[in-house]
Amino acid sequence: MPAITNFLNRYLNKEQPKPPPISTGSAAALLVIYTLFYVVPFYLSPTTRPSRTLSRDAPSVIRARVASVSLTCVVCSLITLAILTSRGQATYGDALHSMGYWPLGLAETGRALLLTAILFSGPLYEALLVDGGWKQCFSREPVTGLLTDWIRWRNIIAGPFTEEVLFRSASVPLMLLARTSVTRTIFLSPVIFGLAHFHHFYEFRVTHPHEPVVAGLLRSLFQFTYTSLFGAYATFLFLRTGSLFTIYTVHAFCNIMGLPRLWGRVEPSSDLDDDGSSDDREGAKAGMRTTKASILWSIGYYVLLVGGAIGWWKNLGPLTVSDNALVTMKI
Repeated sequence: MPAITNFLNRYLNKEQPKPPPISTGSAAALLVIYTLFYVVPFYLSPTTRPSRTLSRDAPSVIRARVASVSLTCVVCSLITLAILTSRGQATYGDALHSMGYWPLGLAETGRALLLTAILFSGPLYEALLVDGGWKQCFSREPVTGLLTDWIRWRNIIAGPFTEEVLFRSASVPLMLLARTSVTRTIFLSPVIFGLAHFHHFYEFRVTHPHEPVVAGLLRSLFQFTYTSLFGAYATFLFLRTGSLFTIYTVHAFCNIMGLPRLWGRVEPSSDLDDDGSSDDREGAKAGMRTTKASILWSIGYYVLLVGGAIGWWKNLGPLTVSDNALVTMKI
């Protein structure tokens, strides 16, 4: 008889699952607010606002913008930390882990870099072998250039780090707190990350007033597409590794590599020009040798490009597995 009573109590008094501490809509709204905090200050001060006489690449603009976004990252990260510990009732240790600060994830970083390098097999082949970039591996120029060139410092250090802090570390935990599905988390937050780059359309119009509006829109749409795709990849890596350092390193590597070549013949970027001392026949022979070499380089590049994409897909799961993962995913 007690068993029947217990059964009836469980059936008639079903416990309703507790709602998440915040809703997905609230989390997405916070992401939008964070984005505005990140972008809007660029246009509030003449030191950060581009004009026809002041480019976004000017050292003074870069320094002012880096200071602005650094402050934004600190404020937004503290807001997220407060929400996780108050509404989510997480300990500070758990909150910092969900934001990717600890553990650092050195092993995860190495595997994620290897995975991304496999994807960039073709571009790495072109940059290191065809263009002779391997020679710089034995020089101090990459390091000294990074410390002295403000544009390079922004693109490799400040930009990737602040973007990952804001759009992954401070944002993704809010989506998880809202119990948003993994798929939605991976593809929703990067859309906002992509939209954050649309302000470049305004800057392009300011600095290139004579260019057609359509050209600027297409340029911004293209940038939105690839930044959203990269944002999805970075969010995936963040969920799989739980490491802010990992996604920053991958982001910096991708910025160094740039967009891969998808068409065209592969040729060295700094071919030696003919000095005019050879006769026409020797010049023609040299041109034929260069053409043949270019064909072989191109074949090697595109084979590696396709093979790298296949290898990346096959290793997407094995090279991102980690005990520090923020969620469980079956791949």
